[in-house]
Amino acid sequence: MARLPHSAGSFVRKILVSTIRGYLGLTLRTTRWTFSIDPEARDVLTCQDGRTAVVAFWHEVLPLTPALWWWAEPQNPAMRLHVLISRNRDGRLIADIVGKWRIWSIAGSSDTRGKNKGGAAALRRMRARLRHGGIVAITPDGPRGPRRQAQQGATALAALVRKPIVPVGATCRGIRLNSWDKMILPLPFGRGHFVCGAPLILPREKEAQAEHSADRLLAEAITKVTLEAERPWVDRPGRQKEKVWLAPLSLQPSRVWSWVATGLAPALPFLLRWRQTRGKELPDRVREKMGFASQGRPAGSLVWFHAASVGELVSILPLVQLCLEKKPALTVLVTTGTVTAARLLQQRLTHPRLIHQFVPLDVPRWGQRFLAHWRPQAVVFTESELWPNLIGLCHRQNVPVALVNGRMSERSFKNWGKLRPVARRMLERFAWIAARSEEDAEHFRQLGARSLTKAGDLKTAAPPLPVDETELLAVQHQLTGRPVFLAASTHEGEEDALRQTVQTLRARFPSLLTIIVPRHPERGATVSALFCGAPRRALGQVPAPTDAVWVCDTLGELGLFYRLAGIVFIGNSLTEVRTGGGGHNPFEPARLDCALATGPRVQNFQEAFAVLGQSVTTVHTAAELADWATSMLNDPECRQACAAQAQAVATANMALPEQLTDKILALLSS
Repeated sequence: MARLPHSAGSFVRKILVSTIRGYLGLTLRTTRWTFSIDPEARDVLTCQDGRTAVVAFWHEVLPLTPALWWWAEPQNPAMRLHVLISRNRDGRLIADIVGKWRIWSIAGSSDTRGKNKGGAAALRRMRARLRHGGIVAITPDGPRGPRRQAQQGATALAALVRKPIVPVGATCRGIRLNSWDKMILPLPFGRGHFVCGAPLILPREKEAQAEHSADRLLAEAITKVTLEAERPWVDRPGRQKEKVWLAPLSLQPSRVWSWVATGLAPALPFLLRWRQTRGKELPDRVREKMGFASQGRPAGSLVWFHAASVGELVSILPLVQLCLEKKPALTVLVTTGTVTAARLLQQRLTHPRLIHQFVPLDVPRWGQRFLAHWRPQAVVFTESELWPNLIGLCHRQNVPVALVNGRMSERSFKNWGKLRPVARRMLERFAWIAARSEEDAEHFRQLGARSLTKAGDLKTAAPPLPVDETELLAVQHQLTGRPVFLAASTHEGEEDALRQTVQTLRARFPSLLTIIVPRHPERGATVSALFCGAPRRALGQVPAPTDAVWVCDTLGELGLFYRLAGIVFIGNSLTEVRTGGGGHNPFEPARLDCALATGPRVQNFQEAFAVLGQSVTTVHTAAELADWATSMLNDPECRQACAAQAQAVATANMALPEQLTDKILALLSS
């Protein structure tokens, strides 16, 4: 019973916040706004080229200022706005009202009568926001006046971070309240006017007299643009004027996609259970894909990395490791979509501050549940992982999202091109996109991405695949004297074609051992049956001298097999692949001194194969593959030359992980 007053008070407060927000939203949406903006002010108000500023306006126009944000945000959805709002009850009410519109509050005010009310902490937060690409808005005469007199704070902040101040004045059809600031209560279906003056550049001065002079200059500038706003019929030379109807930026890249995902949600658990019966989900962790966490969230900062499957995971492991090394208090959450990738992460990288979860399906309610539990400070997606609902939810909660090794194949580009508005709204929400290649960057740019950063392919910068040295020596001893040919990461349908290759090579080189590593280890028994019950490494079987094939259906051991074989065929690339092919990462074997061949279907790694050039041979049939392997086995010098050429390319960009890690860690402060 003792909790009833608190609960009742909270309920009444929620009703009050919703009512005021609804009324304010109605009036601002139905007002026809005219904006008169100085050209330089326009650039900093929309954070063009990373420029930021302090925005200053009188307390009386505070209810109108969401309209200024609604005007600016669509021009750069990656920007962030923070407003200094008092810690008192009225201030917290205002913060809750505007928070739904992604106007984030910084609580605090100056010391009053010797009592610290959070001014120092607020100053530190404002300084951090400005230094990391955000906008900070201040009412210099708030929170309690005197009216239209600038207090110390705005000018000191601007001088401290060496950022300009943009003076803003506004008015609209409304009622002047009988308050100290004569606050404007807007009325619906009227007209309004914003005036944004030229940015003020303040010198870094320390003397009290100079500070008072700066405050006086700021007050005069804000009063001037306020008076101009009250006279909208007067044209000002050099000002850009536009008339617009405004509304908050939609935080969902696609409402249709959100509705479809929500509608399908009741059926998705049955799909997950069906996948579980096929070994594609872990029974005790299948609920993670519905947003239910299986672990608690540690205290402190947390960065969320997402990689769909094995290839994407391998590419981001150096970033994860560097983040953990550079930030001793940081927790890294890694999500994957496949069980295979989860097992690989467990093998490759264990750390007390590293947590793995399965990514939730792109259902809004499931994504909200996931984000509410983990509360990441930054999110990093990988390659082509573009999920509209998850990205929109992160944007709604002011969590910066980045894309590393961004990949946009020609086919994906054409598909997203059919949904160009959705793609644009989704890509605009990324804080930055590090594209894998210039071609990928151009595809992202044409679809509407704004913050593209020059990067490169992470797969050219990864360290060599690891190996258990003891196991390597043991297998080398078992295969002493036998040449080895490796078919790596093969897919269904491909092994049928490889049977002819194996027969031809066996006839030419009787002692040759062909190692076949299926991309999905669970297919090991099927592949073994194709080769007359060939021994399987997953069962601990070792090839006898009479065995032509060894099926290595284990996970995370490609580093071992690349070191055993000097010649490698990269799978998922022959025309016989039933899934359509696409190739696999050629840099992994290239870094380990292997001569390489591939089939023609390499569209998923087209740029990588183009960079490797003539060091990789393309074969179209099983007979061509056998002839290539024969030439490599007969001419060791040619094999070594091809391997050395590929290795030089695959190790040419080793500084990239360090550069991207610094950009990711910078997001924590944004």
